[in-house]
Amino acid sequence: MWRSLVTVGLVALATGQAPSESRLPLDRINLPPGFSIDVYATGVPNARQMALGDKGTLFVGSRSARKVHAVIDGNGDGKADRLVTIANGLNMPSGVAFRNGSLYVAEVSRVIRYDGIESRLDNPPEPVVVNDKFPTERHHGWKFIAFGPDGMLYVPVGAPCNICDRSDDPRFGSIMRMKPDGSGLEVFASGIRNTVGFDWHPATRELWFTDNGRDNLGDDVPSDELNRAPRKGMHFGFPYCHGGDFADPEFGSKRACGEFEPPARKLGPHVAAIGMRFYTGQMFPPEYRNQIFIAEHGSWNRSTPIGYRVMMVKVDGNKTATYTPVAEGWLQGRSAWGRPADVLVMPDGALLVADDAAGAIYRITHKK
Repeated sequence: MWRSLVTVGLVALATGQAPSESRLPLDRINLPPGFSIDVYATGVPNARQMALGDKGTLFVGSRSARKVHAVIDGNGDGKADRLVTIANGLNMPSGVAFRNGSLYVAEVSRVIRYDGIESRLDNPPEPVVVNDKFPTERHHGWKFIAFGPDGMLYVPVGAPCNICDRSDDPRFGSIMRMKPDGSGLEVFASGIRNTVGFDWHPATRELWFTDNGRDNLGDDVPSDELNRAPRKGMHFGFPYCHGGDFADPEFGSKRACGEFEPPARKLGPHVAAIGMRFYTGQMFPPEYRNQIFIAEHGSWNRSTPIGYRVMMVKVDGNKTATYTPVAEGWLQGRSAWGRPADVLVMPDGALLVADDAAGAIYRITHKK
């Protein structure tokens, strides 16, 4: 039965149609005791980063679908009952962030803003261009964005390649930040191949972020990374060093690994760790609070697939203690019927998971 469901779902994905809720085999998702997973929304093509509005509207970006959606749970039953397209035809609008009534959307070369959007879901305003000074390269050009505790909007710029040295332009391979009006754009951290997920520790207010390792060096190297950036100006090694101790065969001779900040945790080779958040809710047991949840998108070029799951990294001060699965089962053998792309903590403590392959958003809850 499960194989037939997956086959139908994969056919739907191949034809550009998101599978319906009945075709999503959530009974195959393994969770710790006391946890459950349900469908929050379907029909959200290529669902990537999520952001929550002040009035409870869930905004969802996309990469290949070129759309930004608003997902509304009007009756508060934990299941969306309305889906609205806010924008269409944008250039990889993967990143979304919300602040003071405005929705910020990151395209490849610019960040735009939709003011007063929650009162105009059916008639969105024309976007305001916040900053259009980002590179136009599409390779790793999609962005995850978020406002930090300093009130600045953090915007990454991935390396425009699998591996290359673009030190001629310090924007590449970095996390940048700017004021909400787009002014004061600066590089905060560098030596980052491509981060598609970051968040700030609720207590220390330090930035933590995922970073995807390079390809074409085999199945087992290098590892994806979880990094910590407590201050501006840190360099994390790309393209010279990967994982803190693996010199790149092409660029490693130029600079030693010891010059750079090592990762807080190696996450495994080609797991494609992207969206991540600290769990700040009260629904999950106490041992989950202030820990990092990571959406692993999954490998695309590994002979034995890996990833396709939601993981938790337990933080112990400035270090990490454990790295364990919270939800897995989107990968069955060598086939995957879904790919987690982002996680988001809701006000009630539930954890949403965006799946950009199935065009769905799931809701993970816990009962004592």
